[in-house]
Amino acid sequence: MKRLLFILCTCFGVLHSATPEQIKVLFNSLDPRSVPKHLSFYQLYPDTPEGMKALRHAWHLLSPKEKKIYGAGRTIPRPVPVTKAIISLINKTPDEESIVLSDEELWVIEELSEYLPNRKLKGFYARNEEEVLALSYEEIDLARGLFLSQSDPDPDSFRKLRSYEAMIDLMALQILTKIPLSSPPELKIAELNRFIFDEMGFRFPPQSLYAKDVDLYTFLPSVLDSRRGVCLGVSILYLCLAQRLDLALEMITPPGHIYVRYNDGKKIINIETTARGINLECEVYLSVGTRSLQQRNIKEVIGLAHFNEASVHWQKEDYNAAIGCYQKAQKFVPNDKLIKELLAYNYILTGKKDKAYPLLEEVQFHIPDYAVNREILAEDLLNGCADAECIKAIFMHVDENRSSVLKKKRALEEALEKNPNFRTGMFCLASIWLQLHRSGEALAYLEKYVKTRADDPTTHYYLSVLYAERMNYNKSVTHLRYAEELTQARNHLPKALKEIRKSVNRLYPQ
Repeated sequence: MKRLLFILCTCFGVLHSATPEQIKVLFNSLDPRSVPKHLSFYQLYPDTPEGMKALRHAWHLLSPKEKKIYGAGRTIPRPVPVTKAIISLINKTPDEESIVLSDEELWVIEELSEYLPNRKLKGFYARNEEEVLALSYEEIDLARGLFLSQSDPDPDSFRKLRSYEAMIDLMALQILTKIPLSSPPELKIAELNRFIFDEMGFRFPPQSLYAKDVDLYTFLPSVLDSRRGVCLGVSILYLCLAQRLDLALEMITPPGHIYVRYNDGKKIINIETTARGINLECEVYLSVGTRSLQQRNIKEVIGLAHFNEASVHWQKEDYNAAIGCYQKAQKFVPNDKLIKELLAYNYILTGKKDKAYPLLEEVQFHIPDYAVNREILAEDLLNGCADAECIKAIFMHVDENRSSVLKKKRALEEALEKNPNFRTGMFCLASIWLQLHRSGEALAYLEKYVKTRADDPTTHYYLSVLYAERMNYNKSVTHLRYAEELTQARNHLPKALKEIRKSVNRLYPQ
């Protein structure tokens, strides 16, 4: 809002020095489909005929059916506090504190939004988490489900919940000033991208801010307030708006990442929410060890929000809080093996091995459908080859600073000194050496690791690349063949292996 006011003010100098003719010229120059610009103009010139015209026009854009919700032919929300509340939500600047709306203000915005498609969902009328859990995923309103699952069930929290919903409603209404609700999916996606990333300016936070306050960029209220969010945070906002625009989207979760996509069975549009919604090829999200992309439904997305919250507590070493979040996530994703595995690790970190080991036994040989092979940390723990310090070392956070990489390297070295058969630690330490551009040390650990686990295609891929760099093409080809055989056994031929095969064949014809 302040930015728009500044732009308008500087068009004709100081606010109060503008002449009636200048005000008319400025009014006529406004984008006829921009709600924020008309409301900003009204704030500058509320007592002028043009100011009132701007307010009426903004109201018409938000309410194309000319809803007379104040009776007696009134089509502009009065009294003034209601008008101010709507302006405050629409023209809110990043990090400006959000207001909690009154009953009257909520009623006005909800009347404006009553025709949005998400009002047909049973979940929009849920009043507590139990009601959300009882619904099928097709009936859940994501914003309402998330807020109910993450808020206290008291009247003040529910009012705050509805205020954030009103903010999302007004976003959807602004999008519908540009395109009709009947628009094709491609046009809706293009307008969503323009509105979220260009007009509203939502961005992935700088690494320095993200590492310091990851929770601020994960949870929907914080994302709305700051206009900055990590992959989960902005993807959830995107889905909440999509439900209001009758746009069917999927949540996709490659390992360590989340994005949304449109898929009608004939056409796929990937929407990379960390990069302004660009459409990347599906293959970009695959790897040597990832053969397919996992799709999540709306109910599971709520569970993923708690899953992500658990990682925030884990990073802060608040393991009991992490356990609580994983348990809450299980309500929405009851049979997820990864949640069970990470829950087990946190039980070990709190000394509750009696609760951890049954979970580890359940997951130790599980191969997810999207993966080429299984993880082995659970097996290492059950076999006595790893302990709690090993878990801490593996999941230690690393940022862009070299010092954090070196700290993790030392933790892994100490864990391996105490637990020399800690296989996951060998591979992780090799990866750290690669980050430090020390390929010789990485090669040594990878060779040690592959002797204990020959069925890992990613390790064979790394070894193939490293030996090719050393012009030891015989060993490079040997490991490349192993990687190809292991991935093909799972019906997967990753781009990385095709590229190294092409390079090796050129340099070492066979």
